[in-house]
Amino acid sequence: MSDWNDMIIAEFRANGGTVERFGRNLVIMHTLGAKSGEERLNPVMGIPEDGAWLVAATAAGHPSDPAWAHNLRAHPDLDVEVAGADGVDTVAVNAEELPEPARSVGWGKFKTASPGFASYEEKTDREFPIFKLSPR
Repeated sequence: MSDWNDMIIAEFRANGGTVERFGRNLVIMHTLGAKSGEERLNPVMGIPEDGAWLVAATAAGHPSDPAWAHNLRAHPDLDVEVAGADGVDTVAVNAEELPEPARSVGWGKFKTASPGFASYEEKTDREFPIFKLSPR
């Protein structure tokens, strides 16, 4: 895990799910490595939707998906830490990659929530996978 992720996760946990730069819009995904089976922690923006969360596999506009997207495809059952009413809650979820047109609708929600996401489109030709993390 990177020092950046370590700092974000520590702030998230210390402040009951709030991170100054991101507010209460992060989730920490506990993914399993597709090959290793080792747990990985991935803090990402999570957009609430009907009791679930949308996450976008942008890798900040890099030409390939982040490793966690591959891990979700291999192991779609995971836990997420989310901002709860009384601190951080852990929720067991199932990840579903959204097909079109739901993927495009979801991507639009990310660009509306944080215009910086639009800049990622300028860096690559790939369409960013959107996953819905639904409680199981």
